[in-house]
Amino acid sequence: MPRAPDLLTMLCLTATPVAAGDLAFVTCQNGDAVDVIDIGTGQSAGGWAVPGKPAGVDAASDAVFTVAPEAKTVRLHDPSSGAILAEAVLDGGPIGIARDAARGRVFVSDWYNARVWVLDDQTLAPEAELAVGAAPAGLALSDDGRFLASADRDADAVSIFDAETLAPLHKATVGTRPFGLRFGPAGRLFVANVGSDDVTVLDPETGAVIATLPVGARPYGIAFAAGRGFVTNQYADSLSVFDLDTLAPRATLETGEYPEGIDATPDGRRILVANWFDNTLSIIDAETLAVLSSVETCDGPRAFGAFVLGGTK
Repeated sequence: MPRAPDLLTMLCLTATPVAAGDLAFVTCQNGDAVDVIDIGTGQSAGGWAVPGKPAGVDAASDAVFTVAPEAKTVRLHDPSSGAILAEAVLDGGPIGIARDAARGRVFVSDWYNARVWVLDDQTLAPEAELAVGAAPAGLALSDDGRFLASADRDADAVSIFDAETLAPLHKATVGTRPFGLRFGPAGRLFVANVGSDDVTVLDPETGAVIATLPVGARPYGIAFAAGRGFVTNQYADSLSVFDLDTLAPRATLETGEYPEGIDATPDGRRILVANWFDNTLSIIDAETLAVLSSVETCDGPRAFGAFVLGGTK
């Protein structure tokens, strides 16, 4: 069961300096915090207090962005200390976040108002709004910077935009209640559908469905490493693994209770899974599929987004 944060835990969740390296910035919704995990050692490297039940996250070497839905607040943090460099209160239901560093933008989904905010990535000042389907959740930017995608949960659809001009390109019908999504190494878009227990594979150029992959109960997030795709299954306490070339299933791995956020290290050797109900981060060898360690986190880890920073790359 999730442990309640005690006084000592909360006192530790201050702006604690951390060293460069492969780090995971895990948003903990119940604990109002970010836990910083050193992936190499499998130990906590400190933590930050983040009020407002943080869920969404996007981590890079120069900035870590968090989204706190209860406080309706997006924050820009110094990745070495957690200090808040900018913040913005957004009138709606902010949840998912993705950064376009090359163009100086941050995209934030608005669960309540079927839109995506476009913010300046230094000041968090609003620049534009994009119309999407009902209840947008996950956001993803393609590796080449060409496409922005929004998982529109209550529309059973994905909205795809030209990331340069912000022009709408496609509204693709996917499975039931899409939530997390991510572009794969070959440019295809993979969408986790929590209502139909499958993953839709899309061609972002055309918006066409390439394939539908059955996975476990309530798939939430997707990551890629070692030529494989990895999908967290909330209700099954498991990780579905499939081959990226053939899209054939490869394995099902046990995780902690209620796995949600998932990401990979830059070298493609490790998969990280945030287990919301048992307050752990699973570190998995992407090649052998062995669970290397289970690291205790602050209360209620969500890590919804790109939460792994590769300081050594």
